Order: sequence, then C-alpha cells, then structure tokens
Amino acid sequence: MAIRTSRPGPATPARGGARRRRLPLRIVLPLLFLVALMAMLLLRGYVHSEILADHRINSSAAADKVPEKVLEGGPVIDTRGDEAQTLTIPDGHVVLTFDDGPDPEWTPKVLDVLKKHDAHAVFFVTGTMASRHPDLVERIAEEGHEIGLHTFNHPDLSLQSKDRIDWELSQTQLAITGAAGIRTSLFRPPYSSQAGAMDNNSWPVAEYIGDRGYITVVNTHDSEDWRKPGVAEIIERATPEDGKGGVVLMHDSGGDRHQTVQALDRMLPDLKDKGYTFDNLTEALDAPSAHSPVTGVELWKGKAWVFLVQASDNITAVLVVGLAIVGFLVIARFVLMLVLSAAHARKVRRRGFSWGPPITDPVSVLVPAYNEAKCIENTVRSLMASDHPIEVIVIDDGSSDGTARIVEGLNLPNVRVVRQLNAGKPAALNRGVANARYDIIVMMDGDTVFEPTTVRELVQPFGDPRVGAVAGNAKVGNKDKLIGAWQHIEYVMGFNLDRRMYDVLQCMPTIPGAVGAFRRSALERVGGMSDDTLAEDTDITMAIHRDGWKVVYAENARAWTEAPESVQQLWSQRYRWSYGTMQAIWKHRRALVDRGPSGRFGRVGLPLVSLFMVLAPLLAPLIDVFLIYGLIFGPTGKTILAWFGVLAIQAACAAYAFVLDREKLTPLLSLPLQQILYRQLMYVVLLQSWITALTGGRLRWQKLRRKGGVSAPPGAGAQPPLVEGRPVG
Repeated sequence: MAIRTSRPGPATPARGGARRRRLPLRIVLPLLFLVALMAMLLLRGYVHSEILADHRINSSAAADKVPEKVLEGGPVIDTRGDEAQTLTIPDGHVVLTFDDGPDPEWTPKVLDVLKKHDAHAVFFVTGTMASRHPDLVERIAEEGHEIGLHTFNHPDLSLQSKDRIDWELSQTQLAITGAAGIRTSLFRPPYSSQAGAMDNNSWPVAEYIGDRGYITVVNTHDSEDWRKPGVAEIIERATPEDGKGGVVLMHDSGGDRHQTVQALDRMLPDLKDKGYTFDNLTEALDAPSAHSPVTGVELWKGKAWVFLVQASDNITAVLVVGLAIVGFLVIARFVLMLVLSAAHARKVRRRGFSWGPPITDPVSVLVPAYNEAKCIENTVRSLMASDHPIEVIVIDDGSSDGTARIVEGLNLPNVRVVRQLNAGKPAALNRGVANARYDIIVMMDGDTVFEPTTVRELVQPFGDPRVGAVAGNAKVGNKDKLIGAWQHIEYVMGFNLDRRMYDVLQCMPTIPGAVGAFRRSALERVGGMSDDTLAEDTDITMAIHRDGWKVVYAENARAWTEAPESVQQLWSQRYRWSYGTMQAIWKHRRALVDRGPSGRFGRVGLPLVSLFMVLAPLLAPLIDVFLIYGLIFGPTGKTILAWFGVLAIQAACAAYAFVLDREKLTPLLSLPLQQILYRQLMYVVLLQSWITALTGGRLRWQKLRRKGGVSAPPGAGAQPPLVEGRPVG
C-alpha cells in the first residue's frame, strides 16, 4: 500500500493557453468500478431468470392449422424443408430425455446412473443453467450423450416475438458452445407434450424453429417425475408398451429429483433385460450426430460468455458475503455505540464526578489561519467571551486576504498574531506551540466559534495526570441548509457518539481540529504535529495513544464550526479526511506488533478504526446496491421491509445520540433522504480515497472556501462588550 503526500505549490500554467482538463484517474476508476459492478449484477440477474424472464403460459387452442400427419406422427418433427416430416423411434429403442438442467446436484447423479448401466440420453438444457454449470454440459458431451436446446429462460415461445425466439436460441447455443465447444440441432419447446398436442399456437413456433435449422423433439411418454408420484409410478409412465420405441420425458433439474434417480436406476436394467436399448436420438434414428464442432471466433465468444457468467456469479457471491460482513459491522457498531456511549454518559454525568483537581491555570489557544478573513473575527471574539483565562495565538500561515491585519486591528488583549510563510497547518500549529506560554494547549480552526464555557470544559480532564489529549464536541453551526442538516446528523451521531464509544474503549482515533486540547509534554514527546499525512489530527492522536497517554472526550466542550455548504466543498473535505485517515493507519501500522501502550492501541484501536471508519463504509454501499436490485427485480416487498428495518435502527441510534447531546430531533426528519443521497456521496469519496492510496496518488491540500456564516454559538445573542478581554454588562 503506497501512500504519499505533497504540499501545495503554485500551479504551472499550460503553454499556449488553457490546459485541457482531463478527468482524474481517481474519479474514472470509481465510475468504471460502479458500472462494472452493475453490469455484473444485471448479468447475474439475467442468467438467474430474475431479469427478462417471462413465465406466462398460453392457453390451449384449436389445431385446425396443424398438418394431420404431424398430429398423428412421431415425436421428432422436422420442418426444415418445404414440407413437415415426422419420425418415429424404432421398436426396442428408448430415448431418455432430461429437461431443464444441468443441475449441480441432480445431473451428476443422473449421469452416474446412465454410466453405470451403459445408457445414453438427450439432455435438453436451458441457457441459464448451461451458463452457470458449463462443467456439467462438458461432461454430458464427453460421456457420449446428446445435448438439445430448451431455450434460455424457459418462456412459452408461442407468446414471444420472432426476435425473442432468436435471442433464446442464440444465447443457449452460445452457452453450449462456451461449455462444450459444440452446436446442436435439437430443440424442445418449453411446456411441450406429445405431437398430438400441437395446436395453432405452438405449430407456428415449430415451423419457425425449422426455418432456423432445428429439429423439434417432443415426447411419447411423460414420466411426470416433477410431481414426485413415487418410483413405481415414474417407471410405469416411462415404460413403452409391447416393445415399442419411444421418447421418455424426465427432468434432471427444477427441484428434488431423488425419485427420478431411483426410478432410472431400477428401470434401466429391467428394460435392458427385456431387450431395450437406450440410445441418443440420432443413434436410435441411425442419423448423423446432432452435434457439430465450433471453432474460431464463435468458440471464443462462447468461452467469453461462460467466463463472464462465472465471474458474475462469483462476484455476487463475494458481494453477498460482503453484505453479511457489513451487516454485522453495522449492527456491532450500533450496539457498541449505544451501550458504551450510555456507559460514558453515566460516568461523566454522575453526581460528584471529576477528572481530578480543577484546572484553573491559564491555557494557550492556538488558531491556525490561512485566508480566514471572513471568519477570523468571529472566532477570536468568541474566545474573548471565555470564562477561563486564556491567551490566544493566531498563526497566520501566509494568508493573502489580510487575515492577520484583521486580528491585529481588533486590538484585543491577550491576543497575538504570529506570521509565517505558507507551510501548512501542522507547521502553523507547531509554530504556535513554540510561542505558547502555558502547559495546556487548546487547538481550534479559524472558522470555529467557542461557547464561553468551552475552554474550561475542554481542559478539566487534564486534572487526571494520565490524560494527554482531550477531544471536544464539534457541532455544525450552519445547519439551516439541507447539506448542513445532513452534516449535523453525521456530527452528532457518527462523530460524537463514536467518540463516547472510543473513550470507553480507550482508543480515541481523532482529536477534531475544530476543538481539541493537548498537554504540552505529550506533544513534545511525540515530536509535535506532523505533515506526514493529510489528517494531522488523527495522526497526532494515534501517536499520543502509542506513547501511553489517555485520550478522552469532553461532551460539554462545544465548538460550532462552519461545515461545507456545497457538494464540491464537502467532497474536497471528506476526500482529504478519508485519505488522511488511511495514511495515519498506514503510518502507525507497526503498533499492531508493538509491546506496551503502542501494542495495546495497535491491537484494539487500529482494528476498530479500520473496521468502522474504512472497511464498513467501503462495503456499506452493498446495502444500497442490493436495495436497487431488489426494488427492480424483486422480491420488492422484502427488500423495502429490510431497508426500512435498517433505517429504523439508524433512526433509533440517531435519536438516542441527539437526546444524549441535548439536540432537537427535528433534523432527523431528513434522515431517510440523507441515507439515499448524502451517504452515497460519502461512499464514492471513500472509494476514491482507496484508489488514490492503492495507486500511490498524490492528494493536494485543498482550502475550503468559507462564508463566515457562524458568528456565534446557536442561541447566543450579540457579543457583549469587552473590558480587558472579559465580558461585562
């Protein structure tokens, strides 16, 4: 797994004018993957008769247009010439025929019995079964039996157009060619019976079949084994009278065929003792073989078809396993979140709970800022309302929009500006730590506002000397728009509820950049913020865990951040987060085999983060893929019920998270729409991140455009006047 990062640099203009924009490979590959996946599912549905299958059966009709000699003739009907001919099986010969296969369970047993008694038969295969079980078709041909067409999806051809008939024939031939390298001239229509049962509906089909070069084969004796009437009854129905020849209809697929196999094993030796022989159709008629070899392009087309069908079945099987895995992971995550977040809430909310001695000493608040002119004043002024003593250090990372001048122009006490050339957020934070006066460092984003109690609540866990870092409660401030509302749900349920769970498990994966605090000594021991990944907050959190520090969650340390308001901006942010998380996991992979605190985190934290934040979201689209498949191809009712069941679980979990976070439940009205639209975007972003990581692609830092829409915490009025950095009035 190759993962690299690169710092932003100036864009190089194209020579000779505008550069032609090409769609990035990391976007093309996910699209191609999704298209290929849907194609495989559609192929699988077609081959399993879930798509384009027609199970209608035509009612009987008059037979006045059927030639008399056909109605009174033999079971082999040849309409290839100008005049229809019929052939009768000679006395003493029985042609056993098996319809609807090959079946992976029953066809081998039928073949074993035929081989045991040195008998041949004709297998009228469907294209669906031949495509799925080409090895059985090949075995049928290799053991000397004949193969005939029984259509692809088993429709009543009297209800189909000529184009559909051609399609049924050609696709079945393609499957037989791919499996055994042959073509066949034998055909049996589905739902056919004896020649005397031909009517004005089925006769035109027989005529058209002849025009296409096929011989129609019906039967003289129907064993009715599909009814499972008992072995003796099957034998009685399948036995010709008085030594006459006949074509016997049996089945090697379509259900339980143990009676068929037993009847065959008893019937073959009994009839052989009476002088019967069991031949292929052409052997009984002393005619040339119905098989002809296929070579060249047609053979390779058949092999390609069989390969694609096998691939679609295998891929679907893998997807079903993946669906089971994601179902388990989703339920496990929900159970863990509900149980452990409740345990966390009980612990920190019980009367008399404290992390240790109250933290009252001043702390340093670092605000890395790059082109935050629209937000920075709101951010700094919110800090001035803090009820905990602080110093504020704004690190201007080479802004070009006057961010530093805005802060300096405020003339606020205990607020300093540190300027540096653009070097990235990790470098800005390290510069801030170097300039900080105090031992506890609070970090926040330049587009975030704090409540007056945020800093105080955030630093209290440092009363426990084992705590090295604290995650605050990041919340969406601009949730009045639909995209913002969806992110609000995600923050409350997917982030903050998760943090409660990870707190209890002692493997918090991320201190959010919007609101987090660190012990200076913990930062120094792990070497400070690193630019090895694009998720420096996840990287530093994992490093602190591995150094043996506790990382906890302070639910009352609320910070209101400006979430992206456009799909493009949201895509950029989540792409960076996803890719950066993968980088951090890869960077700290040695923790899996380490000893001590690093090993404990590696064998608990890394697997959980990988499962719940990388693998499960990557596989989660399977729920929606199978939802779409089920809605279109069935079973529709069960599919809808299952989807709403999953939605109900998510809604219950989300409602619990909102209650726990003391949030109004109104935004949850958009949860179904979020699952349909928003979640899909996150899936594609994660898939794109995977492709970028696996291909060793470079992902540039992309600055989000802010609108300054979060000026104060929701519910707060206008900012009070400040005297010496403290609110008055």
